[in-house]
Amino acid sequence: MNKAMQHLKSSLGGCRPRLQIAAGRALAILAVCASAVPSDFAHSADATRKFASNTLQKLIDQAPEGSTVNVPPGHYLGSVAVLKSIQLDGGGLVTIDAEGKGSVIVIKADNASVRNLRLINSGVDHNNEDAGIKLRGNGNTIKDNIIEDALFGICLEQSEQNILRRNKISSKAIELGMRGDSIKLWNSHHNLIEDNEIINSRDLVLWFSRENKLTGNSASRGRYGLHFMQAGNNLVENNRFFDNSVGLALMYSQGDVLRRNYIASSTGATGVCVSVKESSNVTIEDNDILYCANGIHLDQSPIEPGTINKISKNRISYNDIAISFLSNWHDNEFRLNRLTGNLTEVAVYGSGTASKNVWDGNIWETYEGFDRNGDGIGDTPQRILSYAGRVWMDVPNTRFFKGSFVLELLDFLDRLAPFSEPRLLLEDPHPRLSSAGKPVS
Repeated sequence: MNKAMQHLKSSLGGCRPRLQIAAGRALAILAVCASAVPSDFAHSADATRKFASNTLQKLIDQAPEGSTVNVPPGHYLGSVAVLKSIQLDGGGLVTIDAEGKGSVIVIKADNASVRNLRLINSGVDHNNEDAGIKLRGNGNTIKDNIIEDALFGICLEQSEQNILRRNKISSKAIELGMRGDSIKLWNSHHNLIEDNEIINSRDLVLWFSRENKLTGNSASRGRYGLHFMQAGNNLVENNRFFDNSVGLALMYSQGDVLRRNYIASSTGATGVCVSVKESSNVTIEDNDILYCANGIHLDQSPIEPGTINKISKNRISYNDIAISFLSNWHDNEFRLNRLTGNLTEVAVYGSGTASKNVWDGNIWETYEGFDRNGDGIGDTPQRILSYAGRVWMDVPNTRFFKGSFVLELLDFLDRLAPFSEPRLLLEDPHPRLSSAGKPVS
């Protein structure tokens, strides 16, 4: 830069006075711009060039409150802390490497922004929750970052009205149970989690967190695609959860809404698409629940007296069991769901029934009635019976053998000539056929 300015000065020596004055002003501006870039970044436009551990932290510390820090391309070693309201932008050409110690970025500020960065190589301490980004503040935006080889992805603690958008998150290449969570909210409310892509992490989990919105996210190859613990009034819509041990789990939560999600392929013999444990006032509607050992599993839900869980308009298909109850429970409403291609439509463990719940207007592949007036509603109710031959319902340990030749033969013989009077599991008084009044294919 200095040589260029000297050359420009010498070449202007014979020019007119006005031109010399204008050129002098231009040189002054160039000098100010040059002095604003630390010497560490001089001649650097290489995204692979490595910088010392405190180089980026100095740049952040020198930035005025409310300013934008456009980080020069490079590979920065060491963790950084953002303690004021600044906009940190890597332009897609910056890597921050924690060198296996602690969290990559710690944000303790309001109204800050971290975007277009690649954050890698956090520590492995679960007690400290070493993460790609640890956030404690309100009104911050974290978007368009790639977080790799980080124990936890993004952790929010007592933080509100933040935006987490279009981040790509993966954990460390270790055993699933030892990985950290992709996104973890603890006692954090009114946040937007949108269009993030999560793979090979443990859980996306909300603890004691309320009124958050999760939309457009994708989570796969983890333990829980999404896990609520004592959370409430959260909206989960238009997400994709697939190839996880459990697609979506609600535990001890209230008022959550699950709408228009794709939840599929929960792995293993006990894989569950949607698990609801001791949770109340839950709405599950317009979801695709597919290809799991268990579509929807209900365990003492709803738990609060006077509350109802509403489960409607879902496509529950190609599962081993479409809907199961851990016990003889009550106060769930199943309306306008489509149950097709499931080996078992409804199961109740422990000799109970599902008759204490409301079943109305669902499509049942096993319906054997007629629709003589063509209104799309069956002329007779759909009644599902439980036969004594289904021992795997009464003795859960025998479920391992469900589908085996012996149990299937026993079930067939019991239906052909019942050993005892079958009990009524449920009755749907208005079973629907297809919209055209034709049997479901």
